[in-house]
Amino acid sequence: MLGTIVNVSCILTGSVIGSFVSRGIDEKYKKALFDGLGLATVGLGANAFVSNIPKVTYPVLFIASIAIGTVLGTRLDLDGKFHALLEKAKGGSKLAEGLSTAILLFCIGTLSILGPIESRLNGNNTYLFTNATLDFVSSIILSSAYGIGIALAALVLFCWQGSIYLFAGFIAPYMTPALMGEISVLGGIFLMSSGLGILQIRDCKTLNMLPALLVPPLFYALVNVIKGFI
Repeated sequence: MLGTIVNVSCILTGSVIGSFVSRGIDEKYKKALFDGLGLATVGLGANAFVSNIPKVTYPVLFIASIAIGTVLGTRLDLDGKFHALLEKAKGGSKLAEGLSTAILLFCIGTLSILGPIESRLNGNNTYLFTNATLDFVSSIILSSAYGIGIALAALVLFCWQGSIYLFAGFIAPYMTPALMGEISVLGGIFLMSSGLGILQIRDCKTLNMLPALLVPPLFYALVNVIKGFI
């Protein structure tokens, strides 16, 4: 768990630094920071999408995943419940926007998923240390725009990576490059959606799309079962 603990510590440290930095920033510069952050998030999402599309085996699976996941997430109103949970916090819906972006950025990526598996099975924390460095910089930028509340993403990351670490032996055989490609493509779409929200172009209610992450693993499991009977 060393890699995950370092990752969490970097996010907490970066959030504290960013929140102190933001206190001396004029409102017009914060607006410029939001614009830059939004563009960067869209860019990261587009890069994740484009670079991982060639790795997938079923090119239309991500479309079906988004459709099924969004319907399920909308039915459960994940976005609404998340905003309601934070409505009494300082920053309100703005914090919810930043925190959802932070959670997606920190958790839905190859390093954050494969890192705990590599750490548990091979004792190699390289992926997680690399991820920690990236998250440190990202948390400074996000907290300078949204405040210290971004530190809450560290708790989500700990639960996320901790769960993967505990079940690494079971998960590892199924984390094929094709499945990781599907998950990374969806992560790219989520980031682009969050970026559009930050730029105030369109609120796509990204959190309602999260159940889409369940579709590729279930689909690949079903394909393996069918192949077993053939």
